[in-house]
Formats: sequence, structure tokens, C-alpha cells
Amino acid sequence: MSSNTSQTRAIAPAASLQHRVVAATIGGLLGAFMLIGVGFVGTDNFVHNAAHDSRHAHSFPCH
Repeated sequence: MSSNTSQTRAIAPAASLQHRVVAATIGGLLGAFMLIGVGFVGTDNFVHNAAHDSRHAHSFPCH
């Protein structure tokens, strides 16, 4: 004897346009801060050196 069972899976709704815009804006601002803003930290600081190396790795002009 066999029985058929059906299972339903809930599908998560896609993020709304507003949520995607907010996430993209926050990500863009954070990225801009990391590439540009951190570069203004003093040159003897390890944060500046890391940002400088990252800019060179992504062919971003920094000189």
C-alpha cells in the first residue's frame, strides 16, 4: 500500500524595492568611506596603509 504525501514549502518573498535601495545606499556609502575616507588617516597609521593597498589592488588612483 502506498500513499502520496504532498509537502508545501514556503517561499520567502523577494525584498521590496525600498529595502534594496536602502541596502545599496548603505553599501555604497560604506564602500566610499573605506576607499576614500580612510585614505585621509595619517600615513603612519595601519588603517591608511591597508586602504592604500586596497586602492592599488583595485586600480583605484590614490596619488
